[in-house]
Amino acid sequence: MSSVPLIGIVCDVRMCSMRTVTVRQLQKGEEVRITKRERVIARLVPDQIPAKMPDFLGRMRAVYGDKVFKVSGAEVVRWDRDRY
Repeated sequence: MSSVPLIGIVCDVRMCSMRTVTVRQLQKGEEVRITKRERVIARLVPDQIPAKMPDFLGRMRAVYGDKVFKVSGAEVVRWDRDRY
């Protein structure tokens, strides 16, 4: 048996039993409880209302109608970037 001291090798049982959770697992909709010294200090819960994407095309048509512009938005951004 070796005479190497166990300083720094001893592992706390609670630290070794910690679970890691990926974002994909969180997206399944399960509640995750974060504990400290066996007391719940935080909860991660899924959203109750699913996010709905806004109707960007409908908004654009309401503002601009059926206008066709001479210059595209991509060209305006390119000109602005070329200034620097």
